[in-house]
Amino acid sequence: MSIRFNRSRVVFTIGLALLMVGGFTAFTMAADSKPALYATWVSVLPPVVAIALALITKEVYSSLFLGVLTGAVAYAGANFSGIVNRLVRDGIVASLSDSYNMGILVFLVVLGMMVAMMNLSGGSKAFGQWARTKIKTRQGAEAATILLGILIFVDDYFNCLTVGSVMKPLTDEYRISRAKLAYLIDATAAPVCILAPISSWAAAVSGFVKGENGLTVFIQAIPFNFYAILTIVMMFSLVIMNFDYSKMAVYERNAIETGDLFTVRDENAINAEKAEKVSGTHGKVIDLVFPVIVLIICCVIAMVYTGGFFSGTSFVHAFANCDAAASLSMGSMVALLISIIFYTVRGTISFRDCMGCIPEGFKSMVSPILVLTLAWSLKVMTDGLGLAAFISNMVSGGILVSLFPALIFLIACGLGIASGTSWGTFGILIPIALAITEAYPDMTIIVISACLAGGVCGDHCSPISDTTIMSSAGAACNHISHVETQMPYAMTVMCVSAVTYLVAGFTRSALISLPVGIILMIGTLFVIRRRTQTAYLVDKSTMEAENAQA
Repeated sequence: MSIRFNRSRVVFTIGLALLMVGGFTAFTMAADSKPALYATWVSVLPPVVAIALALITKEVYSSLFLGVLTGAVAYAGANFSGIVNRLVRDGIVASLSDSYNMGILVFLVVLGMMVAMMNLSGGSKAFGQWARTKIKTRQGAEAATILLGILIFVDDYFNCLTVGSVMKPLTDEYRISRAKLAYLIDATAAPVCILAPISSWAAAVSGFVKGENGLTVFIQAIPFNFYAILTIVMMFSLVIMNFDYSKMAVYERNAIETGDLFTVRDENAINAEKAEKVSGTHGKVIDLVFPVIVLIICCVIAMVYTGGFFSGTSFVHAFANCDAAASLSMGSMVALLISIIFYTVRGTISFRDCMGCIPEGFKSMVSPILVLTLAWSLKVMTDGLGLAAFISNMVSGGILVSLFPALIFLIACGLGIASGTSWGTFGILIPIALAITEAYPDMTIIVISACLAGGVCGDHCSPISDTTIMSSAGAACNHISHVETQMPYAMTVMCVSAVTYLVAGFTRSALISLPVGIILMIGTLFVIRRRTQTAYLVDKSTMEAENAQA
């Protein structure tokens, strides 16, 4: 009862704050239709409200909606019709009308349909049983998940959903929690894509670097992209050391000791269990592998097609300039048609059952679609309140150049968390970084790398990030469970990366700073492991003593 009361009180407080902000801004609208509070601290308020409420109430839908509503009230003031227009027309409807966003939703839904077919055919179950004969340990299953995530480096959205679909049967066999699976998916999505020259991310970064060869700059920045590199180091270190800490340890312990893969149960857990109950028993590994391979091939062909490869553009440039959303939606649609033909011809699933998987796959993706829509709407609110201009004004002041990489990394982290987008962070901070380091050419690559690493870190931490949401969907995991278990891991890497950027700022050398960062990362994990294991032993002995007395 007290927990419900506290959460209700939080929501009431937020509502009161909305009224106060609305009453204040009602009298302070600028003449150019921008709020007078444009590019002020108010621009940070909507994401702060959404993130804080999500972590406090453990409920993502209402939290995101209240964040969007905060932005609408801050923009329109006490004008009720203005609030409604900003919330619905400019926010939710505009987000769903955007062609790029719609392409991502189409890909999401089609993949849900394909996953439903894989489960019904028994391919997922057969793959899990086959993989268990090849991979004998939980550590091996985790390592295989990481390696598959690294191999699928072409696009982070594609990575999140494909890796989850393929690896869930194997990780379930070894009682790896869905929260841990979601972390491994998320940590091999954006952090891997930002290190791959042939990816949609390389194209985005190239576009932000004006007057330079963008791809060359991107490649030169890779050794200084400490957050991405150290995230990969951390994942393999956790597998080798065989431990977890903070919230993740609770979820993993529940999975190992009781077989509860979810701990927090929601519609994702219920849908996953339903799929497991109705999965076929006569499927073969090919029933999972073939559709996934077809999906990868079709999406890659679609990427080079939208990039102009068949019109004479080179493969690398076509890949770099592709329309990721259109490519994924086109590729997935073709792969869906081929999969239906494949299952029907093989006789694994009848045509009628394939058609039955279409609404089931759509229903399984309703939750991530809703969260994505609200997250995109929240970005519209922060853009209208001038979040980008606010950050630009903060960074434009003078600063000791050797400290600048670490500071801009932390600023990029904050901006990425608040906005939920790494690409937006790149677009805001890279031009500022180039202007500030114009007189220090030896710092340019380091500072650009700090912008990239900070954007990825913020994207990794943010509950409203597309990849965070899709990682939850790919693992069929409660979204808040994924956020609160991943956050301590991401913050650990963030702190080590900030120290590494301090070293890089003074040494100007990746040969010195990167080894320092790797050693510091592994050393930090050794310290955490010793402390968490000691705490676990103390708790266990205390419980045993209490049980003995009882």
